[in-house]
Formats: sequence, C-alpha cells, structure tokens
Amino acid sequence: MSYLYETHLHTCQASACGVSTGREHARFYKEIGFKGIFVTDHFFGGNTAVPRNRPWRERIDMFCAGYEDALAEGQRIGLDVFFGWEQGYGDDEYLIYGLDKQWLLAHPEVETWSRREQLEGIRRAGGCIVQAHPFRTRDYIRHVRIGLGYCDAIEAANAGNHPHNDAYALRYAQMYGLPMIAGSDNHRSSMENLHRIYGVRLESPLLSAADFAHRIRSGAPITLNVPQDRFSPAECPPIDSYFIDEHEGLRPTNRPSLCDWA
Repeated sequence: MSYLYETHLHTCQASACGVSTGREHARFYKEIGFKGIFVTDHFFGGNTAVPRNRPWRERIDMFCAGYEDALAEGQRIGLDVFFGWEQGYGDDEYLIYGLDKQWLLAHPEVETWSRREQLEGIRRAGGCIVQAHPFRTRDYIRHVRIGLGYCDAIEAANAGNHPHNDAYALRYAQMYGLPMIAGSDNHRSSMENLHRIYGVRLESPLLSAADFAHRIRSGAPITLNVPQDRFSPAECPPIDSYFIDEHEGLRPTNRPSLCDWA
C-alpha cells in the first residue's frame, strides 16, 4: 500500500494567484483519494496576497489563513493537512517544509534572508528546502537560475511546467544525486484539472511536516506520481540556464543539451 500526497498548492486566502480556498482544496483532494496535502502559499518574497504594511503577527495570521482553513476541513473529513511555504528570489523559488506558524512568528528575519541564510536557518531548525520548478521558462522569468547550493532537493515534476522543463529538472537531479519530489502547483481544485494533479507516493503515512522534511533530507524512498511519459517530451529545446554561485551571483551551466544526457 502507498500513500498519496500533494506537495505544492496555493490558496486564494494567502496567494495572489490562488483561486480555491483551503477548504475547497481539502475537499477536492479527499474526493480523489489523496492521503494528505501540503499548503505552500507564496511567502513575502513572492506573489503573496498579504499586505506588506501590517505588523508581523498580523501578516503571519493572514498568511496562514488558507492553511488553517484547509486544516479545519481536513480534520472534519479525514484528510491530513500540512504546512509549508514557497519563498521567491525573483526568478528562483523554494518550497520550505518541516516548520510551522509558531516558528515563523518567532523569526521575522526570515523575510529578508538571503538564499544562504535561508538554507542555514531552515536546516538548523530541522526543515528542508526544495527548489520549485527549477527549469521553468516563462515570459516573466529573466534567467533560469539553478540553486544547487541552496536546496536539499528539487521539484523534478511540476504540473504547471512544460514537459521539457521537467525533463531538464530530472536530469539535473540525476547528475547531482539530489532527492526529487513532484507537485501540482495547484491554484484551483476542480475535476476539470484532474489531469494536472501530481504529487508523491510514500510507503508509509506521514506523521508531520517535519517527518516529510526528514525523509527528503535522508534520501528515503519517494515515488513521483506523474504521467508515465512526463520525462520523455516530443521536443526538448535548449534552455539557457545559470548556476547560482557561492556569492549568489550567476554563472552559465554550459549544459545546453542536458535533455540528451542519459
């Protein structure tokens, strides 16, 4: 038996791009047979719906509203709901797992952390960092930035990506021996979007968000719940990409044909 989890979704309560409420997400995932979900709304470095001119406690209360809405519904219907967030640095974004609201309340400095400070601070607290959709190409993304030194794992499959974006991400993870997860990046839960629901399958149920962070960092078995042909796109055009170096600057990866690699 395996257990299916959504690792990446946004609510309209905390993400400016969100459409569904936490409650709506919870009911949808319960209906389609998931064991649990992670609510990973955009934090204050990304597309947040939280005003930036409020006191820290009020901002965190607002940020957690979507998660708490999903949690209440999950407890009522029997769906596990876990907390996370997605922090952005312009072109590159990171999913944070393993910490909670109380930790955020006690650490207002997290809002202005550099990538290095984030990595050290989150690890020190027992959490983990996953680079979200690392090879995504969109009009608003100026440079495809690969944060090899600033994460514990990568999101190898993201339902909002083009298949060739994920093909690159898979090979990147294989090249460097990084753990991988998959997520839907779901903004609207609807049966019309059922084909865009990804996630991970685990051999045993999660006990907590910290349990998930530990499994990622320890290399425990994680099966990607994605379409069978997700990593075999019909076309795989070159992607100009850059490593984020130790000074958080950019250097070319010099891997223009990464998709050709076994």
